[in-house]
Amino acid sequence: QVQLVESGGGLVQAGGSLRLSCAASRTIFSIADMGWYRQAPGKQRELVADITSSGRTNYADFVKGRFTISRDNAKNTVSLQMNGLKFDDTAVYYCAARRFGVAQYDSWGQGTQVTVSA
Repeated sequence: QVQLVESGGGLVQAGGSLRLSCAASRTIFSIADMGWYRQAPGKQRELVADITSSGRTNYADFVKGRFTISRDNAKNTVSLQMNGLKFDDTAVYYCAARRFGVAQYDSWGQGTQVTVSA
């Protein structure tokens, strides 16, 4: 597993932007996929976006056109640029990593709170 530390959460008004960052404790060249999940109060954790080692991205329908995931293998980081934030985007956002040869995400960050005021 790899240790992941998120940063960049906070309080923002609807329509605003935030950028989340996730730093890995070691090189992410050995990591197949990295992703961002979120969990709102009373709801299950859901995938927001993920990115493969080759840079292929995938987005949940509810963030398409608003969020952008990026990955910097040299800096061992993955970021999530969130624009056009909505009240429903309020949640704890988690960074996750899946190593090559492992079927599911097996490393998780502690989460960072994103609160969007209406």
